[in-house]
Amino acid sequence: MSMNPKYPVYIISKGRWESRLTSRALERLGVPYHIVVEPQEYDNYAAVIDSPKIHVLPFSNLGQGSIPARNWVWEHSIGIGAERHWILDDNIRDFYRLHQNLKVKVSNGVCFKATEDFVDRYVNLDMAGLQYESLAPRKQKRKPFILNTRVYSCILLSNRVTHRWRGRYNEDTDLSLRILKDGSCTLLMQAFLCDKIATMRMKGGNTEELYKLDGQKDGRLLMAQSLQQQHPDVTKIVWKWGRWQHSVDYRPFKNNRLIRKPGVEIPEGVNNYGMKLVKLGE
Repeated sequence: MSMNPKYPVYIISKGRWESRLTSRALERLGVPYHIVVEPQEYDNYAAVIDSPKIHVLPFSNLGQGSIPARNWVWEHSIGIGAERHWILDDNIRDFYRLHQNLKVKVSNGVCFKATEDFVDRYVNLDMAGLQYESLAPRKQKRKPFILNTRVYSCILLSNRVTHRWRGRYNEDTDLSLRILKDGSCTLLMQAFLCDKIATMRMKGGNTEELYKLDGQKDGRLLMAQSLQQQHPDVTKIVWKWGRWQHSVDYRPFKNNRLIRKPGVEIPEGVNNYGMKLVKLGE
């Protein structure tokens, strides 16, 4: 049985052909992928990545962060007939299985395949993804997944969703909230984890374009204010970890319930949400 994902995997990348962390990680796992780059950087990426894997965007340096690239990926995946697509940031070092207080690096695409198998049991699970390894301390009891919360950086999206990426900041949180407000569900997988480098720790990507200080304006505060303007009903701005942050209340979506596809059987030893009955993170 193949452990590779059945849905296409895209990496959006800018200015990181030298580090190319996510690309290297997927190469180690033997997972097929597409990497999406701006035209002025094609030669740099083609020098280190097989050219058939590279897609060149029809635009460059728009000053809108990754939003145009994300929407291009969405339409491309629809165009090739995919029902869902993976979209990954370009600064993910590794992928892990979390089980019984152990974080074990995966050696194939099982983290993607297992997430797809779970998601495909339900008609209204429109956004899923992997928790950050840094946010899953081993000494804390942890559920194998969290329903109806934000999904960041390593995302499986349903192509039936009518929304598209928008804005300049916090686009992952914004899209998660719009999907939840539609009454659909999101899922953050904690049985599998992605080891993503923290924002602003690497050159390239959106570091220079969005996250640094904009004149006298704090980039972090601008990000928080942007999300509060989009979703004032559930977002407030707080000072945390020595910087301004947004804080989102996901409690209004706790009653968004998963709807199982007709005729789908849950395997023996698996609970109603489709996860094996094992204790994770203990």
